[in-house]
Amino acid sequence: MAWFKTVVILLLLAILFSLGNAIFHLTGGKGDPGKTVRALTWRIGLSIALLLVLLLAAHQGWITPHGIGH
Repeated sequence: MAWFKTVVILLLLAILFSLGNAIFHLTGGKGDPGKTVRALTWRIGLSIALLLVLLLAAHQGWITPHGIGH
């Protein structure tokens, strides 16, 4: 399952990179809002991909969700 953890970590890092890229273009960019929107669109897509990967992993039994305090 080391590959699954690697995929999740890579997706999280890509999400953070995209968010940082959007912040950079928003604050220090040359006034091109298209780049900010594109970076945020990538972040949303990557977040959806991460959610789908986690749902697939739970469905396949690779991870086991549990309640708090159980």
